[in-house]
Amino acid sequence: MSSSRMRRATVLVLEGAKPLDVGIPAQVFTTRASMPYEVRVCGAAPGLVTGGDGLSYHVAHGLDALEWAEIVFIPGYRFPDREDPPAAVVRALLAAHARGARLAAISTGAFALAATGLLDGRRATTHWHYSRALKAKHPLVRVDENVLFVDEGSVLTSAGAASGIDLCLHILRTDLGVAASNHAARRLVAAPYRSGGQAQYVPRSLPEPLGERFAATREWALHRLGEPLTLKALARHAAVSPRTLSRRFVEDTGYTPMQWVMRARIDLARELLERTERGVEQIAADVGLGTGANLRTHFQRILGTTPTEYRRTFFRRD
Repeated sequence: MSSSRMRRATVLVLEGAKPLDVGIPAQVFTTRASMPYEVRVCGAAPGLVTGGDGLSYHVAHGLDALEWAEIVFIPGYRFPDREDPPAAVVRALLAAHARGARLAAISTGAFALAATGLLDGRRATTHWHYSRALKAKHPLVRVDENVLFVDEGSVLTSAGAASGIDLCLHILRTDLGVAASNHAARRLVAAPYRSGGQAQYVPRSLPEPLGERFAATREWALHRLGEPLTLKALARHAAVSPRTLSRRFVEDTGYTPMQWVMRARIDLARELLERTERGVEQIAADVGLGTGANLRTHFQRILGTTPTEYRRTFFRRD
């Protein structure tokens, strides 16, 4: 998709809305030179909306903002299992979806999205605390409580608040490419990507020093993607055994160590395709994949397209 035009995003604030859930899409997609989106915050009607956690919101727009939007974010809200959102909200969401808008729910916003029936028969997630309630209230939804977010094309859902950032960065990667997503992640001081399939939480706590070492190892690897990176080399840097690294790394990132390295290499290749005129063979060497054929194979497997098609779609001359 070209990034030359402004995209239209609406954040729908419902009664009991959670502040972080509202703030994440509003901040991620706020209009700036690097972010070609216009954001409108709306409610069931313009005016004051009582939120959760002691905050309220004064929204400038009513449901007419959903008629304008290309993507609608539905932040989480308090007590979603007690009653459905107003019928007018459900109708407006259905009308927006019928027009082609994407609907993206953060945390318990999935309950409002499920009330439209658009999640019936589809995978979806929500905050782990409410996953059973979502299953009970909307039994046709295929609730997956062990993921950070689910992308079903025109409807997307995420887990608890912080995973809303992961969902927003995923949407940016889809719309604008990995360079824009990474830029936003740096601005947010957030991880550039976490697997949507990563578990929401680990029942046992990881020792803090071990987690810090893995973060340092990931950063170390990101600066050496063009070099040979083996499981033994990563484990040696992390000062753990390869077996321990393999087991803990999945809990930390959602990927095995070498899957994570491959994902990082493909993302670096994406950024080079977007921002440089280097050939595919040179990029393959730069990111540690050796040959253009190897890059094409992994690019197709992970992204479902070719480097050439990706460049045609996302290349930008600065």
